[in-house]
Amino acid sequence: MATAAKGAKAAADTADKPKKSRLLIIILAALLVLGGGGGAAAWYFLGQKAETHAPKAADAVDLSKPPVFLPMEAFTVNLQPENGEQFLQTSFTLQVSNQAQLDLIKLYMPHVRSRLLLLLSGKKASEILTVDGKNKLSEEIIAVFRQPFTPQGPTVNVTNVLFTSFVVQ
Repeated sequence: MATAAKGAKAAADTADKPKKSRLLIIILAALLVLGGGGGAAAWYFLGQKAETHAPKAADAVDLSKPPVFLPMEAFTVNLQPENGEQFLQTSFTLQVSNQAQLDLIKLYMPHVRSRLLLLLSGKKASEILTVDGKNKLSEEIIAVFRQPFTPQGPTVNVTNVLFTSFVVQ
């Protein structure tokens, strides 16, 4: 009897082993499919997001080259009258794309200073006191350099104007 009970128990164990191994294989296959699908979805969505926020080639800044800066001498000008006499004293630094652009600005410095003095003296204090006014002034300074200094002459590529001092009195 003892051998019959042992034989029945052994037969039940061998019947359970294939069921357990098949169940284990099914669970592992399901986990593999779900993990692969989740990984593919993450790659797709994260990859798409990185591509849409990547800078365009025209807007990209070349990080291999350090920026080139040219500090300008201070400008002091009378502003257009609003509430009596007012003047502006400002200093700024120009950021250019390369050394050749910097050399071109230095070559035409009398033209540069004259154009900038005319631009600054044509402003009213109320136009340039706000942050938006300063940003607009920065854009106008950059536009000054887009005009050639001589007929058929080269233009200068100023990429940024960085104010270092700005006093309106």
